[in-house]
Amino acid sequence: MDRNTTEERIASLIAPFNKKEIAITDASTFSGDLEFDSLTVMDFVAAIEDEFDIIISMNQQAEIETYGQLIDSVVKLTS
Repeated sequence: MDRNTTEERIASLIAPFNKKEIAITDASTFSGDLEFDSLTVMDFVAAIEDEFDIIISMNQQAEIETYGQLIDSVVKLTS
């Protein structure tokens, strides 16, 4: 799956979690810019895993800090 298609699908998934409707870029951070708490992160990760039929390990989650990193990780996991 290419990066653009992956980004479109993730954008539709993140919309309900982006309560403040913050403009999201590849550099947007989940805890800082989007103000996701740990429960929101868990729910969002579950939505990503369900949508793409993948598993994002706890170690991988710890390394993903930005929206761009998430997209790249999902692309890698689905290839």
